[in-house]
Amino acid sequence: MEAIARPAATIMLLRDGQDGIEVFMVVRHHAVAFAAGALVFPGGRVEESDHDLAAGGCPNPDGLDTGALAFRIAAIRETFEECGVLLARPAGSDRLIDGATLKRLEDQHRGALNGGSIGFDAVLASEGLLPAPDLLVHFAHWITPAVQPKRYDTHFFLAEAPPEHLAVHDGGEAVDSMWIAPARALADTDAGRFKLVFATAKNLEKLSWSGSVKEAMATARAASVVTVQPTGTKLEGTKRLMRIPEESGYGGSEFIVDYIPGS
Repeated sequence: MEAIARPAATIMLLRDGQDGIEVFMVVRHHAVAFAAGALVFPGGRVEESDHDLAAGGCPNPDGLDTGALAFRIAAIRETFEECGVLLARPAGSDRLIDGATLKRLEDQHRGALNGGSIGFDAVLASEGLLPAPDLLVHFAHWITPAVQPKRYDTHFFLAEAPPEHLAVHDGGEAVDSMWIAPARALADTDAGRFKLVFATAKNLEKLSWSGSVKEAMATARAASVVTVQPTGTKLEGTKRLMRIPEESGYGGSEFIVDYIPGS
């Protein structure tokens, strides 16, 4: 019986570094059920509460339907939970939450939010904040292959990291974190330093084609997102031949990869 793909969302937080664009990534704990030990972008499952927030007065300047908006709310929530960056504004303001307010929210609520004893809506309400989904740019949509026992239907978004927000891993599901150039992450994976699941590697590769945050965001806005659900053929050892739609914009339709169990 084919496993159901669970809705999920992730944000590729970006900044301009000395040598070009950098993205924030975390290393997943070895004991988690999906992609254990892999280098990933912050993100996770879309919860019913994300749909409730999307339907209950969340700013929606792009006129998205509730389902699409819920993916963005989930991405914002998960990014706060996993790395302490919060893409939200005080009600009535066009400026993001400042560093001092964010620090207070982290100290008071981040642990409880991660533990499930408080909802994201309550965290926002405590400071009169509203999510800022307009800051997210849709970058990719990947669905885990049908043959996998644990599957996700994941939307990837780009967002520029607020300068005042210090991204850091949560110490739970994520055990390390870093700002890294996409090309460096790929090269270090080839050298054996990191593990990358196929979707993460291809999205890093596509991101590496942009030289700055501005260029990456503009390119993503101009592109059409094509859903990718890879199919694979087992080759020798851990190698797999993975096939994706040519029109999804990853520079080809067939790629040979080293398979990571659970991905």
